[in-house]
Amino acid sequence: MDRVTGAALAAQAVSFGLNFSAGVFFAPASGSYGLAAATPAIAAGLAVALTGPAQPVVGMLLDRLGARRVLLAGLTLISGSYVALAAVQQTWQFIAAYVLLGGLGFAASSSLAVTTLIGRAHGDRAGGPLARASVGVNLGQLLAPWAATALFQPVGVRGAYLTLGLAGLLVTAVLAMVLPQDRGDPAPARPAGGLRGRRRVLASFALHSATLYTLLLLLPKYATELGWSAVQAGRLVSVGAVAAGITALTVARLLGRFGPEPILRALHLTRAAALALAATATDPRVLVAVAVIFGAASFPVIPLTMALLTRDLGGARLGRALAPAWLIHQVSAGAALAAAAAVHTLTGGYRGFFALGVLLSLTAVTLVGPAARPAPATANPGRTLREETTR
Repeated sequence: MDRVTGAALAAQAVSFGLNFSAGVFFAPASGSYGLAAATPAIAAGLAVALTGPAQPVVGMLLDRLGARRVLLAGLTLISGSYVALAAVQQTWQFIAAYVLLGGLGFAASSSLAVTTLIGRAHGDRAGGPLARASVGVNLGQLLAPWAATALFQPVGVRGAYLTLGLAGLLVTAVLAMVLPQDRGDPAPARPAGGLRGRRRVLASFALHSATLYTLLLLLPKYATELGWSAVQAGRLVSVGAVAAGITALTVARLLGRFGPEPILRALHLTRAAALALAATATDPRVLVAVAVIFGAASFPVIPLTMALLTRDLGGARLGRALAPAWLIHQVSAGAALAAAAAVHTLTGGYRGFFALGVLLSLTAVTLVGPAARPAPATANPGRTLREETTR
């Protein structure tokens, strides 16, 4: 694994690990901080909602300043949010730290920055490195929630926030030393519409996001409603991370043989099955299977979709070209969290939203069309890649 891919893996372990560990803190933070039960979920929804509109700005900064600077700044912010959450005393301070530091930090350190970093380093061969780097997402999912639940009893919720935040800052400092320098792109902006013609892929990405964040952030709370303790429920995220990491490594091997489209269709179909299982669960032990199946099928969707979207885009203005995809992704996630909260208010549970998620995932299957057949040797390769992606 080259240095850029390895550093991207570590960066995603911090960024996604801290982001998706938030759900583990929902129940214990409410009791420890004296928050209303809905406050952490509202903060999460606001953070996701902020992350979406921030993507065009992040894309511009990636092109002007370079991916290294933006990525390190984002990691500093999201790690700093955990340090701040350890010290807050009032509800508005909790929400501000979570939304502003955490939301903006995740916007600058998540997949848009990593995709730009790897895309510039590897060009049209970025699919494999992206898949390998995505293992960092699962590594963060595995370690951060496990560490949080292990720390709740000996050091409390505030101590858990502080420890994870300081660990994130330490990893960021190491990455600042090992990440190679890169430059922004001072060239004039390309005409708008870098993702024009790829609307079906973008729509499938939005549907993926609508269920990804909702299930992962709310699964621990769902498990406590079915009878588990906060510690037991929090470890569901780690269980899913192990399965997702194995799948990511497998996908990296399969990508060269099958291409992204058939793998994506299989993953979306598997996600639908996991959501159906979640919608019908009555025993919290069933959620272990949900975490495994959903985690294994969900996270590889991100690098595979990025591989489709980055085909034939080139390295110039890559940050701005991909920003609309992440804007759509995050806005969809925020809207879905709001919808899930509304369903919970009306019905007393999340079953209705998970049932809707089955339909959304099945729709995503139909949006990822079959891959194009190889073009004759005399064909224009740029045209072939565009046609293959938009099918």
